[in-house]
Amino acid sequence: MPEQHDPTTGDRSRPARQRLARRCRDTTEARWFALTVFAVILLNAALLGLETYPGLVEDWHRWLRTAEHGCLAVFTVEILLRVGAHADRPRDFVRDPWNLFDLAVVLCAFLPVVRENTTVLRLLRLARVLRTARFLPQLRIVLTAVARSLPGTLSFLLVGALLLYVYAMVGWVFFGRHDPEHYGSIGRAVLTLFLLMTLDGIGDAVHAGLEVSRWSLAYYASYVLIASFVLVNVLIGVVITSLDEARQMERQEQEQEAVREPSREPDDRRLLLTRIGAARQALDDLERGLLPGAAADGSPDGTAAPVRSRT
Repeated sequence: MPEQHDPTTGDRSRPARQRLARRCRDTTEARWFALTVFAVILLNAALLGLETYPGLVEDWHRWLRTAEHGCLAVFTVEILLRVGAHADRPRDFVRDPWNLFDLAVVLCAFLPVVRENTTVLRLLRLARVLRTARFLPQLRIVLTAVARSLPGTLSFLLVGALLLYVYAMVGWVFFGRHDPEHYGSIGRAVLTLFLLMTLDGIGDAVHAGLEVSRWSLAYYASYVLIASFVLVNVLIGVVITSLDEARQMERQEQEQEAVREPSREPDDRRLLLTRIGAARQALDDLERGLLPGAAADGSPDGTAAPVRSRT
């Protein structure tokens, strides 16, 4: 006969998952837990910096390795608790990019290929420093703003590259013979103009250009005006707009999380009412068992007969 699935098994496991998620959530949302993990992240960053001193590594190699394994153990326990906090809602854990980043950073440390490669392992340990953004909301907003500004930044880079190429060709035409060190080729001209974008050495470049032609003043003035003022301000505007969008996203996530919190209460209330009903039913069954003749009086629940017998 085919094996039949018991529908009550899922109902029984759901309260257990809810209890596990509630306990893990109480731990991960505690202030002492966040401060502890944040301190371990800083300790991991300090250990990574200490390993850049060869003499110190030779003297304290054993202790440094022990501290590194201790940090990895703390990070492993932390990610397990965060997974357990989403035991009743596993999809919410996957939807959070920071959870996926933390999980990837911790799991990669256990891969044999990563552990054997010192360079990759150090880069992985360096990536743990970025996990401080989880505990610093303002830093998380800034990182989100930087990520959202990438499309606008790519457009800015395309316009900047086009501007550099045009001015580099014009500079090669006018200054290539007289100043081959800076404008002898398109590559050198682009490098020179890229450095001039920061206004470093712009005075020397203008004086050298005036020896060739007076029109060089218009060339450098227009370039500085467009590259150093217009384009930079456009980039700043893109970043500020992305920062505002990141703040709105953070505010919306907090509001959605606040809406989800009360949604857990009906499940707990329903579970409590179910337990109360089961307890009442058990008491009624026990009373009927102790007083077999109680139901014969016509009372549907058998509660009236014991009262009359006492009177």
